[in-house]
Amino acid sequence: MRALLWIVLSVMLAFPAAAEDAPVDATEPRATTGGAQTLEDIMARQRGEKVDDADRRANTGQGNVEALIGQLGTRGAASDADVFRALRYGSADTTTTARGPTTGLLIQDGGMRWLTFREGPLLTYGLYFLGGMVLIIALFYAFRGKIMIDGPKTGRMIIRFDAFERFCHWVMGVSFILLGISGLVLIAGRKFMIPWMGHDTYSSIAQAGKWAHNNMSWAFMLSLIFVFILWVKHNIPDRGDIQWMAKAGGLFSKGVHPPAKKFNAGQKIIFWSVIVLGVSISVSGLALLFPFEISMFAKTFKIVNMTGLPQLFSGAALPEVLTPYGEMQLAQLWHGIIAFVFIGIIIAHIYLGSVGMEGAIETMGTGEVDEQWAKEHHSLWYDEEMAKAKDPATSAADQATPAE
Repeated sequence: MRALLWIVLSVMLAFPAAAEDAPVDATEPRATTGGAQTLEDIMARQRGEKVDDADRRANTGQGNVEALIGQLGTRGAASDADVFRALRYGSADTTTTARGPTTGLLIQDGGMRWLTFREGPLLTYGLYFLGGMVLIIALFYAFRGKIMIDGPKTGRMIIRFDAFERFCHWVMGVSFILLGISGLVLIAGRKFMIPWMGHDTYSSIAQAGKWAHNNMSWAFMLSLIFVFILWVKHNIPDRGDIQWMAKAGGLFSKGVHPPAKKFNAGQKIIFWSVIVLGVSISVSGLALLFPFEISMFAKTFKIVNMTGLPQLFSGAALPEVLTPYGEMQLAQLWHGIIAFVFIGIIIAHIYLGSVGMEGAIETMGTGEVDEQWAKEHHSLWYDEEMAKAKDPATSAADQATPAE
């Protein structure tokens, strides 16, 4: 009798195993199985791969109400899976007792895509870009060396930037450096700093970095406004910039000094890059400082779609309806992309304004430059300043007279 019971038990246990081992027709359309999510779907999403969820997106219980009536009793006319899909894809009509911009969003589906891009392509290619910029500067220095003043110094100095101009420049420069360092710590620390310093130490550094990042941003934005007001009139492109660009400003040739006004074509490119990137990174930064208050991407996508360019290049329009979390995720990614480009440009600017060119650092240090430096690098501006100094009708406030 005991042997018979063991035989019956063994047969019963064998049936589930056989069912699990039964082959699954991989060619069977997903729609015939209700579009059920598989383990491979979950793993593919974690790898950042595209998953076909069209069937699940459409199968939220809205089309099979009659078939479900009477089967689920008091549970209603939709199964748990249908409700989950409706919540996930935003087709459910939900109400909550809590109030806020995100309380109606019970399931947020874009977090994994955001994290994968942030810790993958954004960080990887961003660091490659910065490393490439440093390498290019090193190669340029090895090829060209420090750009020296060709003629003999006169010892006579000309005021190039007054105290307020230098103050605004240094406020923007110092705040940008602190923002760049703290931003890199926050975006790259999880991957590169935690493994060798531990979570606790990094946590303290990250908290300090976040505080510095949030508060120094105001100094940067304010100085950006003043720098624009002070120098925009000197950075309007003109025909002389074409000649300067044709000769690359003499950066690659000794003794070549194309004429330039107060700002040459290269400096104008830096100026407008700082203004455009500075405004862009400031807007996205404000969206992060005030969560869910500034929705910049849905409105921007709507305007871009009106041009027809997204449809022309990708065959589909950009999404014009975004969840509050979706707006925040795009703002954070855009903030990071602009930051990497911005830092790379400023690295080149710092090099040329310090060790890369003789006499350049004095322009923002003391505000004075030697006459020979002015003649070689900004000859048109030098002529203008000398004409002002000799013209008695010019007021003292407008003169950039030599400073002995």
